Amino acid sequence: MPADYFEIPDSEPSPMLDKPITDGRAWTRDTLDPQDCIVALGKAGLGEVSAMADAIAANPLPVILRHPDQFELPALRAAMGKAKALLDGAPGVAVVDRLPMDEISKQTATAIAWALGHLVGRPVAQKWDGAMVYDVTDTGAKFSYGVRASTTNIELLFHTDNAFGAAPPDYVALLCHYPAVAGGVSRFCSLYSVHNRMLERHPDHLARLYQPLLWDRQAEHEDGAPKVARAPMFRWDGKRLTIRANTRLNGKGYQLSGEAMDAATQAALDAVKHIMSQDDLWLELPIERGQIQYLNNTGVAHYRREFTDHDDPALKRHLVRTWHRDRGQVSYDG
Repeated sequence: MPADYFEIPDSEPSPMLDKPITDGRAWTRDTLDPQDCIVALGKAGLGEVSAMADAIAANPLPVILRHPDQFELPALRAAMGKAKALLDGAPGVAVVDRLPMDEISKQTATAIAWALGHLVGRPVAQKWDGAMVYDVTDTGAKFSYGVRASTTNIELLFHTDNAFGAAPPDYVALLCHYPAVAGGVSRFCSLYSVHNRMLERHPDHLARLYQPLLWDRQAEHEDGAPKVARAPMFRWDGKRLTIRANTRLNGKGYQLSGEAMDAATQAALDAVKHIMSQDDLWLELPIERGQIQYLNNTGVAHYRREFTDHDDPALKRHLVRTWHRDRGQVSYDG
């Protein structure tokens, strides 16, 4: 094994789960009603949002210094408690619906979403440079090494965020300032259901994915550090799966390393990619202005269609992303 792989801590191979998961975490499109993911703020919650906006205007602070303890939020705490329960159990997706975007500024909306996010989990850095708030918008950059696909308008295949990282976030949140004119629709897929189907149809390929794979680190590391990480896709701790999913980054990892991908690895990646693409396993949820989409990043994969932006730059697709993780340190690698 080349010496320049980054061995991800705490990701040694685990025994393979050899029985199907039968609880609500293993949902399919036919068993999950999209409305079950919606968490309404209600009149009381919207009143608290309005009060938050007034307090933010009267007491300016950087967004990352906002915290729910600075506000009186009984209704919003209850709503975020419902969202957290959906994330930790089934279905692993929650959509907070929604902030009144026409009544508050973009900066205020971001600050409110940041504060509410603490009620799901501690916000953590999303880039090696320590960036805590991340704009998901088409910058015009061409997708290439070191350019995250989230800063382009290309299709994003099913994946989990920071699949190559030392400490991926437990939860991912997206506040929608403006959706795309066309496309950009989100899809979600239970990785428990993917695991069940792999176990049923491709057990040998599933076993390979419990062994280490190579991952492109997308240049998110200190200068001179290995460009390629090494970790399994699936791990089972006896109670839950922890899954890293991004077959695009696996392919790039092998290319960057100069190591040829063997036939068994290629077949396993092809199989899991095919299973994730089967439309009976995924749920489509268009993200709408003012909504905050949350997902469990270790049990649910997400996808984004290619999109077309508004001609007016002020109205182009713009989401604000935060990552949440209560494990380890706040820094990118935890």
